[in-house]
Amino acid sequence: MRFGGIVALSDVSIEVEAGAMVGLVGPNGAGKSTLFAVLSGLLRPKAGRTSLGGDDVTRLSAQRRAQRGLARTFQQPELFLGLTVREHLVLAYRSRHARSRLWSDMFTVGSLRRPDKAEAERVEGLIELLSLGPVADTVVDVLSLGTSRLVEVGRALATSPSVMLLDEPLSGLDAHEAASLAHALRRTVEQEHISALLVEHDVPTVLEHCSKVYVLDFGRMIASGDPGSIRSNPDVRAAYLGDEDVAM
Repeated sequence: MRFGGIVALSDVSIEVEAGAMVGLVGPNGAGKSTLFAVLSGLLRPKAGRTSLGGDDVTRLSAQRRAQRGLARTFQQPELFLGLTVREHLVLAYRSRHARSRLWSDMFTVGSLRRPDKAEAERVEGLIELLSLGPVADTVVDVLSLGTSRLVEVGRALATSPSVMLLDEPLSGLDAHEAASLAHALRRTVEQEHISALLVEHDVPTVLEHCSKVYVLDFGRMIASGDPGSIRSNPDVRAAYLGDEDVAM
């Protein structure tokens, strides 16, 4: 990926298998956000290929990729104020599975149309999976940052994705919230048997919860492997020197 004369990404290759949570780390400016934009379809690379389930989706828009099973979260929760947690999950489900109902909701005053059986079962299952029961009928305006991030994850899952891109979901959380969310993410990936790529600055958490980790620096992949090999890799440690003290 080039921006004028600047090479933002060069010879970067990542593979995420079903049922696995894979980590992507690197210092500030390493190219992580650019790679996410390429994978999600917001940027089209100058060279290379993006595949989803074995199909080439390089030229497909972000919307078309979402329809094929790609979901993502963002660094800052993008929620609809005034709607409850449950309503967020219902809308997300309908965006993939019942788009005609989604359009009719726009003209329904006061509340969403009543969910059908399949929709209700899926939404209730996600509420239970993510332990959102106590706040299921609470408007998202009053939720903590940690809970808001869980709602974003639930909304992504409600679209029944095969691949989920998680963009710094632990950012801004305290140690307890971060640990709880990391465990919830790994449990969700395993139970839903989806592919998850996690971009995160919290390197120790990535090494604890991801089966494989890729490391970017200045737009190039400098290391990849299991957490043990990444933890002891001298190139990885050198990439973080002067940026932040990383306990690996």
